Amino acid sequence: MKLIASVVILILTGALIACGNKADTPSSDNQNAGASASTSESAMDKPITSQPLITQRADPFIHRTPEGHYYFIATAPEFDRIELRSADSLAGLKTAEAKVVWRKHATGAMGANIWAPELHYFDNTWYIYVAAAADAEKPWLIRMQVLANESPDPMLGEWKELGQVKTARDSFSLDATSFEHKGQRYLVWAQKDPEEKFNSALYIAKLVSPTQVGDIETEISRPELDWEIQGYKVNEGAAVIERNGKVFISYSGSATDHRYAMGLLWADSDSNLLDAASWHKLPEPVFESNPELRRYGPGHNSFTLGDDGQTDIMVYHARDYLELQGTPLTDPNRHTYIRRLNWTGEGFPDFGQDKPD
Repeated sequence: MKLIASVVILILTGALIACGNKADTPSSDNQNAGASASTSESAMDKPITSQPLITQRADPFIHRTPEGHYYFIATAPEFDRIELRSADSLAGLKTAEAKVVWRKHATGAMGANIWAPELHYFDNTWYIYVAAAADAEKPWLIRMQVLANESPDPMLGEWKELGQVKTARDSFSLDATSFEHKGQRYLVWAQKDPEEKFNSALYIAKLVSPTQVGDIETEISRPELDWEIQGYKVNEGAAVIERNGKVFISYSGSATDHRYAMGLLWADSDSNLLDAASWHKLPEPVFESNPELRRYGPGHNSFTLGDDGQTDIMVYHARDYLELQGTPLTDPNRHTYIRRLNWTGEGFPDFGQDKPD
């Protein structure tokens, strides 16, 4: 069974683990034994590197249909468009052609900083939730926007702009994600707190319509832990997975360099998700940089299922080097990775901090 599980994992992730250069196969000529030993030691000293699923795509989100078809969406490094990829397997997304389904406006709303699109399907309609500048001339005036497409295939049909997601406060907001729980659809997002003490905190509300949240907006996490406030005071990039009688929300904190890391919230499935007291928070990050694996600044993840429809898969971005090529935003090399998500005996997700993909 262990052998079968290992094969399944490799097929699902498509990850080729490079353990350094192996010693050359001996030829008919005798090779110096000392040189061979030196080569082997050199190979062992090299860090393990995971192979990206897709290069230069940050904030990745993979939607799996009930029929097992996959759609991939993420932030393009130019921050100027929304692309979709489609495949019948997770590995197939690696070589799937990217189709541009929407481009930023030359002026006005949605004219700059097109960030973190997510693809969702409900009410017989495809929706893309995306962050964008509310004014092309004010690129940091970030708000959440919604696009809709009634075609059965999101790669086809017309994507229509529905407008800004309306929350109680009109302030810096981004990274909207949606999920259904016990027949009710919710929205979780990141927004600047009313006191403006932080860059962003996490909120949850019922989703009344694709662009309108309910009257009750609950703050469920704010960046107060040391690992959440490195560079910037940030909670963002929420992703939801429900297992083992609990609703889990992973999220990311700190600046988007090597200090970026992931945390975990959870609530009991039978609790009131709009009650802040229902939510619990781990004090330490669950997934962070690991130089031995050449993984720097992992975060802004999502969850999906493997090709078997049962294995939980985490999708995330990271860089494979420490020194930035420019700034955290201008360095384009945040790559998309996938890995199997395991579970502890207590029913909590095990992100595999010290394991390669």
